[in-house]
Amino acid sequence: MNRNPTLGYVAPFAVYVGLMGLERLAALPAAWFYPLRLLVVLAMLFTISRSCWSLRWSRKWSSVGVGIAVFLIWVAPDVLFGTGYRHFWLFENFITGSARSGLTADLQISLYFILLRSVGSTLVVHVLEEVFWRGWLMRWLINKDFQKVPLGQYLPSAFWIVAILFASEHGSYWEVGLAAGIVYNWWLVRTHNLADCILAHGVTNGLLAIYVVAAHQWQYWL
Repeated sequence: MNRNPTLGYVAPFAVYVGLMGLERLAALPAAWFYPLRLLVVLAMLFTISRSCWSLRWSRKWSSVGVGIAVFLIWVAPDVLFGTGYRHFWLFENFITGSARSGLTADLQISLYFILLRSVGSTLVVHVLEEVFWRGWLMRWLINKDFQKVPLGQYLPSAFWIVAILFASEHGSYWEVGLAAGIVYNWWLVRTHNLADCILAHGVTNGLLAIYVVAAHQWQYWL
């Protein structure tokens, strides 16, 4: 058994966020640093974290439906009210940042980068996020010896803390991030299966990637 079971759940997410911060702080070119970031966390997911996740779905098509629903929740405000409302101070401020993509014009027309970013968000990023938020933190907040806590065990404080922190991860899209966090948390409580949440999250990210590219809504890729 891993002497530090927390490492497998936390390390990929922490490294990914740390590398993202380094990329922005040092203004490193995303064209080569983003694939490096993906390769690093992918290697971690298949080595130190491999026992923390699986793709053994218990409710495959229902999970797909949940993923579609979260995608619709994510884009609905901008579709219904226009993107201008997101520049209101409640969404755009010194804490949440702004709803503007960090992708340069050349990356927005780079087929190589668009494919890489789509694959990353659809097949990699959602796995490390689900492993961290719902596989580890939601259980750790119930009991520091989190492995004694069954996946999907419900405690209101843990449920809402994870939903709020998940929202904060999404900057100026915090309100739809909160809604998504609530839905994913609820789905884990309902299924007791992290793989179902991974599938739902992957469907959301995949549809969002298609929407971003097809509609040129690059602001969703912060």
